[in-house]
Amino acid sequence: MTKVLTRLVRKKTGCLIDFLLMAKPFLYPQNLSQNRNKVKLLIKPLIVYLQAYSGTKSVLMHFLTSSAIQKLFLLLILAAVALSCSRFRRIERSEDWRLKYEAGQNYFKKKDYYHTSILFEQILPIVRGLPEGEKVEFYLAYCQYYQKTYLLASNQFKVFYETYGRSQLAEEAYFMYAYALYMASPDAQLDQKSSIEAMQAMQNFLNQFAGSQFSDKASEVVAKSQVKLEKKEFDNVMLYYKMRYYHASVIAITNFRKTFPDSKFLEQMAYLKIQAEYKFAQQSIPSKQLERYQTTLEYYQEMLDSFPNSNYLKEAQQYYTSSLNQINFLKAKSSVTTKN
Repeated sequence: MTKVLTRLVRKKTGCLIDFLLMAKPFLYPQNLSQNRNKVKLLIKPLIVYLQAYSGTKSVLMHFLTSSAIQKLFLLLILAAVALSCSRFRRIERSEDWRLKYEAGQNYFKKKDYYHTSILFEQILPIVRGLPEGEKVEFYLAYCQYYQKTYLLASNQFKVFYETYGRSQLAEEAYFMYAYALYMASPDAQLDQKSSIEAMQAMQNFLNQFAGSQFSDKASEVVAKSQVKLEKKEFDNVMLYYKMRYYHASVIAITNFRKTFPDSKFLEQMAYLKIQAEYKFAQQSIPSKQLERYQTTLEYYQEMLDSFPNSNYLKEAQQYYTSSLNQINFLKAKSSVTTKN
């Protein structure tokens, strides 16, 4: 609750009725003593806020030592919230779009993106086509970004770039379109559609705006997206293997090497490919086993050529030896059967 009230004071926003509901525990005498310390911490940002408007620091400091601190504190909060609400409501109801434009800019500077977006969305149909319209659309995209609605922000930055391609803000808008996509991408174990789109968009940005001030950040996003995609594919391979879909895991490893030829997982993948093919041979019907044990030997040779100093060679050698033994056994068995 303290965090909620603190945000309410710092942002100077909110609904009076909601605030009264949140503040209800403070109104009961049995809660005065247990909430006293919380109120002392909570009132500090209020002092800074109200001091900027009315210079009431000394009065508030007196309240801190007062026996009626909770009730007085609530009165001050209610007054501050009411003042802030009424100021914003007057601007919101005004028909002067310039007033809303200036107020929206001020709210944006104070990082109050919620109120900025409300005012700018109201005036957007009016200012579209005017010089102010460009900045309004750009700020609205950033409001979405700072409120962490990244996919909406990405779309708005993209629309801005397509609409104002010759603007001085076009380069930044294209970068933010791709960067917001990257921020929207989930952890590696989840669907990575956003990561793929972000990587492609960032690569296009680097190609189109060579030498941009955002180039380093764009390259970093491409690299991080690549790592995330690698991890996703690696996890898929491991899932196939753990579920004993050994042939599927071998195919996935082959595709992984083609897609990520410089991956840090290649050495481990090479060893896993030997394991998977060996176990696939074990699962196979007798007529297919000889061929698949021979394929295991081929994968071992590939690993030996690519990673001669691998830490996995000792374990891989065991699969190599076991595959040789199985091949010799199957050939001997086939020879006996032919003679008979």
